Amino acid sequence: MAVMNDHADRPALSAKGRAEADDKARRQAEALRANLARRKAQARARAEEPEHAPVALRACPPDVTTGQILGRAPVMSVMPDHWIREMAVKHGMIEPFTEKLQREGVISYGLSSYGYDARVAPEFKIFTNVDSAIVDPKQFSDKSFVDRETEICVIPPNSFALARTVEYFRIPRDTLVICLGKSTYARCGIIVNVTPLEPEWEGHVTLEFSNTTPLPARIYANEGACQFIFLKADSPCETSYGDRSGKYQGQRGVTLPKL
Repeated sequence: MAVMNDHADRPALSAKGRAEADDKARRQAEALRANLARRKAQARARAEEPEHAPVALRACPPDVTTGQILGRAPVMSVMPDHWIREMAVKHGMIEPFTEKLQREGVISYGLSSYGYDARVAPEFKIFTNVDSAIVDPKQFSDKSFVDRETEICVIPPNSFALARTVEYFRIPRDTLVICLGKSTYARCGIIVNVTPLEPEWEGHVTLEFSNTTPLPARIYANEGACQFIFLKADSPCETSYGDRSGKYQGQRGVTLPKL
């Protein structure tokens, strides 16, 4: 029996085909060598990089600002709990002041690590369209809302209410305060909005509650409503809110829009 050759039925490569195959193999080998050389060069470069010496931390002289140390413009720092406590107790920055965060069975309020969670007072102005009023910030009408003094305020679906904080704030000249809503309310579609508290402003903070849901929403008085974050600058501002005699200076209770 004749032994069959596996390659008997394959046509022999032409001279041109062999040349193309050799050229392809050569290009692949060159690419592999180039890749290997590149990796070796990268490894050598990493090995030659100098190690960074650790930065020595030292106390900052009291007359040197953070901006001067960093070689750039002055910055604002978020102030911690012990600073907030000192300013509230010794300088009346927050009155009344709750030193410890209250959480048991309530929406949390009081001093936190880097902020203060303020309470909403039992005084509300709920917007309504009973009298077909138009909300105009330049000509605000008391027909736009109804007054309620209650421990639980119910805001109608897709409606809005004004309230105020229990706390009275006095902001230092070198400090700006921003407000963030409580996560507990935000997760229910209730959004709290407050504009920044400017240097040397004082008063009850007017709170704006928006019910973004198609359902009635409850707001609980004397419980947490929002968190205030205190930003202290390296130096005081040239002109404060108090210097300008701002229109909302010293406001008490729920304050309506002013021109």
